[in-house]
Amino acid sequence: ALIAGIAAYRRHPWQRTLPDPPAIWAHGDARLLDYGDPATPGALPVLFVPSLINRAYVLDLLPDRSMLRWLAAHGIRPLLLDWGWPGPAERAMTLDQVIAGPLECALAYTADAAGTPLVLAGYCMGGLLTLAAALRRPAQVRGLALLATPWDFHAADAGQARRMAATLPLLEPVMAATGTLPVDTLQSLFTLLSPGAIAAKYRAFGRMDQDSPAARDFVALEDWLNDGVPLGAHLARETLGGWYGANTPGRGAWHVCGQAVDPAALSVPAFVASPHADRIVPPASALPLAQLIPRAVLHQPAAGHVGMVAGPRARDVLWLPLLDWLRRL
Repeated sequence: ALIAGIAAYRRHPWQRTLPDPPAIWAHGDARLLDYGDPATPGALPVLFVPSLINRAYVLDLLPDRSMLRWLAAHGIRPLLLDWGWPGPAERAMTLDQVIAGPLECALAYTADAAGTPLVLAGYCMGGLLTLAAALRRPAQVRGLALLATPWDFHAADAGQARRMAATLPLLEPVMAATGTLPVDTLQSLFTLLSPGAIAAKYRAFGRMDQDSPAARDFVALEDWLNDGVPLGAHLARETLGGWYGANTPGRGAWHVCGQAVDPAALSVPAFVASPHADRIVPPASALPLAQLIPRAVLHQPAAGHVGMVAGPRARDVLWLPLLDWLRRL
C-alpha cells in the first residue's frame, strides 16, 4: 500500500503553474514579492517571513489555498520575503547576518516605501527571525504575528531536541564539503520527529480518487515539502546546536548582534498562533511566547503546522482570526 501510494504520487499529473506576483526588491537571491491589490491604496502592509529551509510559496500554495491572495482580497497588502536558494554569500551567513542583512533591509525598504510602520508576520523559524528584527527596529514595526513559532525547544521533549543537536558532529563532513546542510539531510532530520506519519499519509493517498480535489491538494503540498532549500553551515550549527541543543531562546540566552532577544521587551501588539496538532512546533514550545509578550493575543487553532496556513480549513482556523486582529490594529 505504501509503494502504491508513492507510485500514485509520482505519476500524478498536477504541476504548479501559479505565477509569482511582482518582485519589488532583491538582496542576493532573496526577493520581496508584493501581493497587494493596486485597487486598494493605503492598505495595511504586512511583511510575511517564512522559514529558511522551506520554499516561501506554502503561503501561496494554490489559487484557493493562498493565504496571501486571500488577505489581499480583504484589504491587506501582503508582502512575502522569498529567501530563494542560498548562493556562496548566503551560505557563509550567520543568524546575525541574516537578520541584520536581508530581513532588516526588506523591513526598512517596505516601511520607507509605505511611509508607515508595518506588521511583521513570521511563520515557523521565520517567527524567531521577525521577533529579533521587531526588537531591533521598533520604529518600523506596528505589530508582530508569530505563526507556529518555536521558543522553548526543550519544553515538549528535551531529549529529542538534544538528539537532533547531537547529529551535528556526524553532519560536519557534508557541511564542510558543501557549505550547507543539504535538503535530503534536513528532510531526514524532520522525518525522525514522526517516522510513521509519512508511511501513513502515502497509504491514505493511494486509496484516494486520483482525480479529486483532495488528491490535487495532497500533491501540491507534497511537492512543496519535497522542494526544500539547503541551510548554510553556520546557520545549521546555530540552530541545531544553539536552539535545539542549548535551548538558547527558551533560556533567555539567544542574542542577535549583542542584543538579547527578549519577548518581554516587545512594545507592539502581538498575535501568537499555536496549533493544537503541531508536530513540528509542539504547543509547549510556542505557548511561552504568548505568556512572555505583553499584550499578546493567543490563538490556538484545531490544525497542524502546515494545515493551519494551507489546509482545507485554513481560512476558518487562521486566516479569518488573523485578518480580524490585523483590522483591529
